[in-house]
Amino acid sequence: MLKLGIIGTNWITQQFVEASEETKSFQLTEVYSRTEGKAKVFADKFQADDVTLTTDLETFFSSEKFSVVYIASPNSLHFSQAKLAIEHGKNVIVEKPSTSNIHEFATLQELAKAKGCFLLEAARHIYEPIFKKIQSYLEENKDQLSGATLSYMKYSSRYDDHLDGKEPNVFTTKFSGGALYDLGVYTIYDAVVLFGIPEKVDYQAEILSSGVDGSGSLTLKYPNFDVNIIVGKTKNSFMPSEIYFGKKTLLLDSGGDINRLSESDEDKHPSEIPTTKSDNPMDSEAIEFARIINENDQDKYAQLSRYARIVNRVLEHARASAGIVFEADKDE
Repeated sequence: MLKLGIIGTNWITQQFVEASEETKSFQLTEVYSRTEGKAKVFADKFQADDVTLTTDLETFFSSEKFSVVYIASPNSLHFSQAKLAIEHGKNVIVEKPSTSNIHEFATLQELAKAKGCFLLEAARHIYEPIFKKIQSYLEENKDQLSGATLSYMKYSSRYDDHLDGKEPNVFTTKFSGGALYDLGVYTIYDAVVLFGIPEKVDYQAEILSSGVDGSGSLTLKYPNFDVNIIVGKTKNSFMPSEIYFGKKTLLLDSGGDINRLSESDEDKHPSEIPTTKSDNPMDSEAIEFARIINENDQDKYAQLSRYARIVNRVLEHARASAGIVFEADKDE
């Protein structure tokens, strides 16, 4: 198994490490946190006595105990941490979005190429069997494709803190937060992987007092159809997502965490499409990332790098159309 170091001790990091253990893809060997107490609490969850705990990034990346780092810190920290990792010869798996803007992303890609390292953006849902089923359905019906509506809205547990005058990371420009750069990334990955590069991007956002978007409507224009995206962290939506094929419609229960697929036409109720889904949605991603690194699969890596580059460019164009400026932009 590949030796793994992690940055970030939140639930998503725990989920990735659990997936790594379940699939025997990566072995946790080192944990970085700003405080040793948090690092120890995280390591203890996995009863791993041989895991090294580190509170200094330079020491962490100088370690020879791991060759791959998984980064799940606040968005604005991804660039500097990934850059330092690559400079130390580490392969990087970074949570989406991997950077705050396309300039940072291009810098990391060029550095990774120069250093011979992998830079992988963790968009876990595109590796799941259920997403592969969507791709197969699309391939079989591509001549009838006529658009899509993708929705992913969940009331954030941190929104109440924002309303109380606090500054949670996910709702500040300092940490490159907002709905688009959180839940919206899932739906943009859906569009890019399934439909390709949009010709035009327009984002109508509900801007919060902190300067980030709480929710919004995004339109991606393609040559023959539009993809309409609804994202939000200030309200809940239970609306399914849909991909249109003339009279026929493919229904997804979500634009992000996809659990069910069904098909409908004008004459009948939706019929469910059988599919499978792991209890841990990161299992497929962990398996694929480990395979790419172990096999040095440059063809697949090039494809995923292209997806990530397009997604990060769409994110920036959408943000610009809504007038959202991150503090990270000032460093360009």
